[in-house]
Amino acid sequence: MKYSARLSDAMHLLAFIYINPKQNLSSAVIAVSIHTNPSYVRQLMMALRKSGILKSTRGQAKPELTRPPELITMLDVYRAVEGSKPLLHLDTNINPDCNVGIHIQYTLREYYEKVQKTAEGEMANITLADIIRGFYQRAAGQEMIWD
Repeated sequence: MKYSARLSDAMHLLAFIYINPKQNLSSAVIAVSIHTNPSYVRQLMMALRKSGILKSTRGQAKPELTRPPELITMLDVYRAVEGSKPLLHLDTNINPDCNVGIHIQYTLREYYEKVQKTAEGEMANITLADIIRGFYQRAAGQEMIWD
C-alpha cells in the first residue's frame, strides 16, 4: 500500500525556504534536500501558491512565505497539498454479498471521521514555527550540510 508523503515534503520545503532566505532556492536545490525530483517540488510549490502560503516570481529562485511561520499551520499545509483527502481510507474492494464486510465498513467510516476531526484539530495547533523551532533544537551544535 502506498501512502502520501506530500504533507511531510511540503513542511520540509517551507522550512527549507524559511531557513535559507539568501540561498538559491530553485526547485532543483530544494529537491536535493527532500531527496526527490524538481518537478515534484514544483508541484508542491504550485499547490502552496494556490493556497496563498507561498509566493514566487517566475524565473527567480527566491520563493517566499506569504506570512510568518507562526501563522502557517500544519492544517493549512495539509489542505493545500492533500485537499480534502482523508488520512484513513476504507477498503472499497469488499464482497458486496458479505453482511459483515458491508457493516464493518460503515462502522469504520464513523470512527475514521472521528479520527480525521481529531487529527485536523491537532494540526490546526501546530505551526510551521513549531517545526522550525524543533529543527533548530535538534540541529544545535551540528554543522549544516545544504547540498
